[in-house]
Amino acid sequence: MRVAEFRSAPVIPSGKAAYASQIGPLYVRFPKWLFCPQCRDTQLWRLDRERDLRGKQPTCLRCATKPKLAPMRFIQVCRAGHMADIDWRRWAHSRSEEPAQRQCQVHKLRFIATPESSGLEALLVVCAVCRAERSLAGISQKNSLKQMGRPCPGTHPWQSEADEADICEETPRAVQRGASNVYFPLTHSALDIPAPTSVIGDDESSRSVVNSPIWPMLVEAGESPIADSYKRVLADQCQVSVDFVDTLLRHHSAESATQSSSTDPDDDLSIAEWEAFSVPGSVANSSTFSVRGTRLGVDDHDPASMRELAARISSVVVADRVREVRALEGFSRYEPSSGEGEEGEGGRVVSVNTQARAQWLPAIETYGEGIFIAVDEERLSDWERLPSVRDWTQRIDRNLDASFKADRLRGKSGPILLPRFVMLHTLAHQFIRQLSYDSGYNAASLRERVYARSHAAGSEHPPQAGVFIYTAAGDTEGTLGGLVRQGRPPNLVETLIRLLESAQWCSQDPLCADSTGRSLANLNRAACHACTLLPETCCEIDNSLLDRTLLIGDGEVPGFFRGVLHAALEESAEAVDLP
Repeated sequence: MRVAEFRSAPVIPSGKAAYASQIGPLYVRFPKWLFCPQCRDTQLWRLDRERDLRGKQPTCLRCATKPKLAPMRFIQVCRAGHMADIDWRRWAHSRSEEPAQRQCQVHKLRFIATPESSGLEALLVVCAVCRAERSLAGISQKNSLKQMGRPCPGTHPWQSEADEADICEETPRAVQRGASNVYFPLTHSALDIPAPTSVIGDDESSRSVVNSPIWPMLVEAGESPIADSYKRVLADQCQVSVDFVDTLLRHHSAESATQSSSTDPDDDLSIAEWEAFSVPGSVANSSTFSVRGTRLGVDDHDPASMRELAARISSVVVADRVREVRALEGFSRYEPSSGEGEEGEGGRVVSVNTQARAQWLPAIETYGEGIFIAVDEERLSDWERLPSVRDWTQRIDRNLDASFKADRLRGKSGPILLPRFVMLHTLAHQFIRQLSYDSGYNAASLRERVYARSHAAGSEHPPQAGVFIYTAAGDTEGTLGGLVRQGRPPNLVETLIRLLESAQWCSQDPLCADSTGRSLANLNRAACHACTLLPETCCEIDNSLLDRTLLIGDGEVPGFFRGVLHAALEESAEAVDLP
């Protein structure tokens, strides 16, 4: 974003609600074309009337009861981000055949609903002087406004067409004023992570390991088989455990990747966040960030399903307090922007500062709590190398390449869509759905962050494989402690097994389970509103790239957690007393 600062909306002091219009942002009335629901007369709202009726809704001056005027249903937008009223005068006369109607200059309009037909054909814009009329049928077609010979005015609702219009060559298109494609916000969010601590701790054990002559050889060995031998030798030499050496090595790798990520700005946030969660001691806790490692609480005497689950989960971290900052960079219209500026695919991004380059962005901060789960990297890599898993994911990847959202989604998934990303994203959705029953939070109060992106060839970034589910509310609802409680043993393991059992059933099956392409651009497979999709505020990539098959498996593809699910089903069957 490259701005100097973020600014939050001004706060109205207590007892000063009457001055809200002076403290808050300015606003303009849009659409300006209004009609009376009783007499059906239309009028173009003028600025002088706005001054006369400041803070009041406009009313019809012709009707004795003075009903409130309603805005016209349709407006026009373009891919360049402009939005304006439709020229209803030109629309009413665009199908006129009589010379008197084509030359009419009075243009006193009425917006009439007729009972003879239904739908948009029943809505007519009629000139009260020359009786020219045209229904709204076909207004939403691609070239309906272009055929009127009216180009895009090149303005936004807050601009004057005479003084501030841009030259716009895009074709305007009519949409309903409340349609979802009128406004696509381009937002960015980040967790407030404190500065990382040094890899060399204050204790003598850490210094002795790092200062050993074997340490550089261990770092250079990376993930080669000889690295395990170096770890054992270091542990014996420094009288520490192998896990202690392994923790220092992971800390060093994450810190080195973070330092080298200055040339890769897209990875900066995910790398720092992944390090803070995967190695909780790598950053010091603060008033805005407090995490601590925990465990599933599974031992050798627990049921097989719990042991299978524990073998696939490498670490669990609960966040007692996190701070998230969300900033609005701009918006696009009609088509969502890829986030790559004006030259990217999709609609053009309109900056929050339309006059010059923005030096600050509007932002909000929210506080909450969360649960972080990391998946065992070795087991996950072995699963990703299975031919059936790779082929299944490549089909989704090809659909992603053909999608208009490809650039935006690649920013989250990385240059290559890995099976782990789809699987962990689906796990995050199922996790949120299950937590909405167990934690006391509703699903719309929870958000996800998926750490499973791929990196370019030759990158030194460590692999990521985890999810973070957290609350993000602007008040105290986000810090009630429900998620932290569910992240402790034995609650978490029971929640995870229940969500896997729930993921195998969908009321839309077999249509959902056998799907080869769902949602916009076929970016989902076995995922629908009945089983996996969440409110838009929960998902960071618009409910895309979801598939229950990679999570629990089917006859063709082995899901990553299939062993856990089979063990749980066998235990349930044994618990049933058969006659």
